[in-house]
Amino acid sequence: MATTTPPRGRRRAPSRMTRAAGRAAALQKPRVILALLLLLALTSVMLLDGYLRAEVGGDQRVRSNASASEVPDDVIDGGPILSFRNGEAQSRSVPEKTIALTFDDGPNPTWTPQILKILEQNDVPGTFFLVGSMVSRYPGIVDDLVDQGNEVGIHTFTHVDLSYQSDARIQREMAQTQLALAGAAGITTTLFRAPYSSETDAIDNYSWPVYKKLGAQGYTSVFVDTDSDDWKRPGVSKIIEWATPSKNKGASVLFHDAGGERSQTVDALGTYIKKMKAKGYTFTTISGAVQQADEDAGVLPGAPQGQGTGTDAAAGAGARAAGNGLQAAHRTATGATLYEGKALVAAVAVAEWTVPGLATGLAVVGVAVMARFAMMLVLARRHHRRRNRRRFSWGPPVTRPVTVVVPAYNEKECIANTLRSLALSTHPIEIIVVDDGSTDGTKEIAESLGMPNVRVIRQENAGKPAALNNGVRHASHDIVVMMDGDTVFEADTVRHLVQPFADPGVGAVAGNAKVGNRNTVIGAWQHIEYVMGFNLDRRMYDLLRCMPTIPGAIGAFRREAVLAVGGMSEDTLAEDTDITIAMHREGWRVVYQEHAKAWTEAPGSLKQLWSQRYRWSYGTMQALWKHRGSLTDKGPSGRFGRVGMPLVVLFQIVTPVFAPLIDVFTVYSMIFIDFKASLLAWLAVLCVQLVCAAYAFRLDREKYRYLLMMPLQQLVYRQMMYLVLIHSCVTALTGGRLRWQKLKRTGEVGTPAGAN
Repeated sequence: MATTTPPRGRRRAPSRMTRAAGRAAALQKPRVILALLLLLALTSVMLLDGYLRAEVGGDQRVRSNASASEVPDDVIDGGPILSFRNGEAQSRSVPEKTIALTFDDGPNPTWTPQILKILEQNDVPGTFFLVGSMVSRYPGIVDDLVDQGNEVGIHTFTHVDLSYQSDARIQREMAQTQLALAGAAGITTTLFRAPYSSETDAIDNYSWPVYKKLGAQGYTSVFVDTDSDDWKRPGVSKIIEWATPSKNKGASVLFHDAGGERSQTVDALGTYIKKMKAKGYTFTTISGAVQQADEDAGVLPGAPQGQGTGTDAAAGAGARAAGNGLQAAHRTATGATLYEGKALVAAVAVAEWTVPGLATGLAVVGVAVMARFAMMLVLARRHHRRRNRRRFSWGPPVTRPVTVVVPAYNEKECIANTLRSLALSTHPIEIIVVDDGSTDGTKEIAESLGMPNVRVIRQENAGKPAALNNGVRHASHDIVVMMDGDTVFEADTVRHLVQPFADPGVGAVAGNAKVGNRNTVIGAWQHIEYVMGFNLDRRMYDLLRCMPTIPGAIGAFRREAVLAVGGMSEDTLAEDTDITIAMHREGWRVVYQEHAKAWTEAPGSLKQLWSQRYRWSYGTMQALWKHRGSLTDKGPSGRFGRVGMPLVVLFQIVTPVFAPLIDVFTVYSMIFIDFKASLLAWLAVLCVQLVCAAYAFRLDREKYRYLLMMPLQQLVYRQMMYLVLIHSCVTALTGGRLRWQKLKRTGEVGTPAGAN
């Protein structure tokens, strides 16, 4: 989408203000840094959210049918709880008639709280193997889970098959999950369960080294020997049946509290617990099962004698072991781990609020952009048809002479071409060149041409508004045409430009500015922008009778109207927008004459382009703020405030500021969601813009070959225009001031024919 800030004349830095300009430039650096930091923060938030939601860099491969020849048989055939002491593997089983309920893939905001409620109602603990990305998104659930007396373990951060991952990736998966736990509940854990490896027979030659390395770091790897297979959603009765251990054996039983629709799990869990209790089973955590198994094996001191027999004794032992086990598995997070964890959770919370908010903003921006395209196409077509009807005319032809004012500051490269083009005018004109303190011989070049209808007025350097006002004061005629010193007119330009003044209500006329140096990449991009973004917009604003800007490169004014509003103001950097709005507020009509063409030299480098557009954007904001009172103007003079001001704010400030969301979310979707679908959506938007651009080129009778540059323009140029506007907004919000600057000119835009 091309930006829509209207083109305007160059700004120039008065030489006597060089030091002030330098100070102003120095003050801009912190604002540039602030704008870049805001962009970096947004990018970071998007990346974090994408990482949490879509496992960027995640590996969806799951290994199966791999050899287990290097895995000890007593590990594969041993109990579901695997730890290492002095490098030796040690397997433990859950004691008889004891169940360690384990839950994978959570926390989930829908299912985990329901499962916690069932566990609390039945006074049963559970061991939850949590995915770190989910922990960071729902820290409150984890905190409640731990406070309730349940146990937590690591299920990696992004739920990847670790047998495919590098050592660095494995360590990152573990460390990030520990940080998430620290930030959510103030703890870390020694328990671990690998994704896609619920039973010990899943250990193979690829994953075995992973378990050994983690075991050496103090992790206990937890498997299951009874799987409910609830993820298959086979029905409540089947889940209960498959989760029931055989022959009164103890078991580590697997359920899921996330990873899909878990209503059957929730419905089955309460019934399952009651059934197992009725059979004499007790429930414990994994760490409780380990401690109880060690006590039974004589590794740890046993429970005191005389605490009862049978089920009561077993229940007491299980409860005691569960409580002690929590202390063994959980560690209180301290120091850097605690603060880094809290920072992670806080950052995720920001992302959780920011990204949906941006998505909502994207929808609004998308609707506004499409609405703008639709308005431009419909109104531009109506404007074209109305202006080209045979019976249409402004009134009697305007044939009286007019004054052309050319402000010039160090224009030695361009001034001769400008004046020679005016000499070919088919309309009688007086030319006033106002030399604004040039130091390069501009005045001498203008005088040396010997043109009889040219007057050169010399003034001390005071800036473009002062030069224009000086020219208006010296004008001999009631219509004044204003142009830049680097612009050339076609022979019929002035004649076309002044015809609307046959209507006595017209106070100013905007011409059709064209990029003359369009044969470079940057020039071609600006050419597309001028034809589509500027001139198509002008047709729309003209039909709505709320034209916001007479471009400095080509515009015409009634002299009395200019004097009535106080002339060109120095209050803003956009004196052309400023005076245009002022004329609206005085009740004058401002119209667009597309047949009056001027060829101007656009900036030839990205640096100069940035400088120019930065001033344009900032100047437009200044002018709109200066004339904010137009919103309450009454009568015909209030039309701009009622119609033009809202449209300009929406289409030239608000929408462009938020338009980068389209590109940001396109990249986000390509990386994290669906590359193909996102690419197709981006291409669809590009096609819509191409249609608009092609129609604009047709109306202006431009060659379509330049549209071949449009895809590249969208990828590079448009992003630069976004940054320019954001930079301008930061400057405006921080109360910054800008100075005029002189752009470097080459004089390559010669005759109008050459510009074609």
